[in-house]
Amino acid sequence: MRVIVTGGTGLAGRALCAGLAADGHEVIVLSRRPEGAPKMPEGVRVVGWDGATARGWGELADGAEVVVNLAGESIGGNGLLSILFGRWTKEQQRRIVESRSNAGRAIVEAVRSAGRKPRLLIQASAAGYYGMRKEEELGEASEAGDSFLARTCLEWEAASEPVGAYGVRRVVVRSGVVLAVRGGIFPMVVLPFRLFAGGPLGSGRQWFPWIHIADEVGAIRFLMAKDEASGAYNLTAPQTVRNSDLARALGKVMRRPAFFRVPASVLRLVLGEKAMLVLEGQRPVPRRLLEAGYAFQFPTIESALEDLLHR
Repeated sequence: MRVIVTGGTGLAGRALCAGLAADGHEVIVLSRRPEGAPKMPEGVRVVGWDGATARGWGELADGAEVVVNLAGESIGGNGLLSILFGRWTKEQQRRIVESRSNAGRAIVEAVRSAGRKPRLLIQASAAGYYGMRKEEELGEASEAGDSFLARTCLEWEAASEPVGAYGVRRVVVRSGVVLAVRGGIFPMVVLPFRLFAGGPLGSGRQWFPWIHIADEVGAIRFLMAKDEASGAYNLTAPQTVRNSDLARALGKVMRRPAFFRVPASVLRLVLGEKAMLVLEGQRPVPRRLLEAGYAFQFPTIESALEDLLHR
């Protein structure tokens, strides 16, 4: 089948595209900078787009089976310095929101024009949809929050919602922090422990919604194949952990100390509003995914860390 992936050069996108191409599917990645795109797995074709319209690629949706929309400006930042020390500016927040809403509207435009419309749209979102809810356990029916990230996720999801009017099945995946050896924030999380300076962030009591990269891709492909699946699904591991639990597990797996706590005041001073990404959390649980029958490869943080750090 033909699968079109926006945001296919990112962490989850590359892993998803590699698996689909290896299984013989025609995979097309849309990129705003195709000439500068990282080398993609064999069998994956990169096509240019402007990130906001169907110009130059919309005809590819005619006859495609699936569209996977992962597009969006990085929330944490691009590069080590940006992630560790970069604050959100108003301009960055605008780009974060608009890159997501524009991509969704472009997909709706392509679907509307297609003679043979895709049967499925996988729409990315994030656990941040629920806002910072402290101790509340959050299922897919829980209400959205009112933080910047929650409002971003609401717009992200809403932008592609009109495809349902054209008979396209739509699945929204609200992902936690994707843990992978290369890419994403996991290498930054591990770095202090490698330097024997790891420990909890802030109080350490904030929940840390996470998922192993293999389960992120596995769950997306599971939902692609399950014809009755539609609506929102939390893509987070069934074992919910606090930031202090993560620190202890990292210390145990890496045989490093895990008691060098970073004060919340320091993180707020360095990161400003962006400090909420590490100081506040939410506790989403993958109720609908488990009910649908998905079997996690890495259901516990210990099993995930053992695989990522000792493979």
